[in-house]
Amino acid sequence: MALAAIYSLFIINKSGGLIYYKDYGSAGRIDTNDSLRLASLWHSMHAISQQLSPIPGCTGIDLLQAHNFDLHCFQSLTGTKFFVVCETGAQNMETLLKVIYELYTDFVLKNPFYEMEMPIRCELFDLNLAQVIHKYRVALLGR
Repeated sequence: MALAAIYSLFIINKSGGLIYYKDYGSAGRIDTNDSLRLASLWHSMHAISQQLSPIPGCTGIDLLQAHNFDLHCFQSLTGTKFFVVCETGAQNMETLLKVIYELYTDFVLKNPFYEMEMPIRCELFDLNLAQVIHKYRVALLGR
């Protein structure tokens, strides 16, 4: 099985502010301002989709498929959004996002020095996230 590339990870607070961004070697690297704009745009699109849905109880966009990439989103009960930009057709992204959410709850929210809604600067979160991404990539390779 071919390795599905994860291009980037964004975590957005309930107000639409970017609190975490990690680039995993995407072809078109983006600067800080562009990552902030993308996070804000995704937050707005997600909110608008909830309002425009003809089906009551819509929770927003979970998957956006483009020609060259997929964007998978997981929204927690508190409104924090986790989204991954990945290779088209990547499998098990919903599971990966839930694992990332668990890391967020374990290493960010339980950190007594973390202030809610502020940018994430937590070394343990970064280390464990890198391990999870590595395990995910190895699992896809079947090693």
